[in-house]
Amino acid sequence: MSGRPERAAGELGNTVEGYLLWQARVAEAERRAQEFVQPMEWLTTSQRAEIEGHYVADSLRRARRDLERLAARSLSLRAEYEHRYQQLRRRCMGLALTVGAAFLTTVATVLSVL
Repeated sequence: MSGRPERAAGELGNTVEGYLLWQARVAEAERRAQEFVQPMEWLTTSQRAEIEGHYVADSLRRARRDLERLAARSLSLRAEYEHRYQQLRRRCMGLALTVGAAFLTTVATVLSVL
């Protein structure tokens, strides 16, 4: 039962971290949009705002796709590593049981000879 609050705290920490990272991504997209339209002096204020809005929206769409691709890959790797870990664990357990059985057989043989 003591593991549950720690897990909830970890999930909350991940949520807050994700939110902060996304807000940093939004701020970066807005800054780059402003830099993009800055040399276009002929634009009106509304045109500038519209282009910046499209630039930010496009940047955030791309960022979201990248994050979704990374998340999918992360889940795939996790499943693969868990599978390999289970295989390794089974092998180690089998080896330990084999060595233990061999040891017991050797001891039993030695004791029966005496």
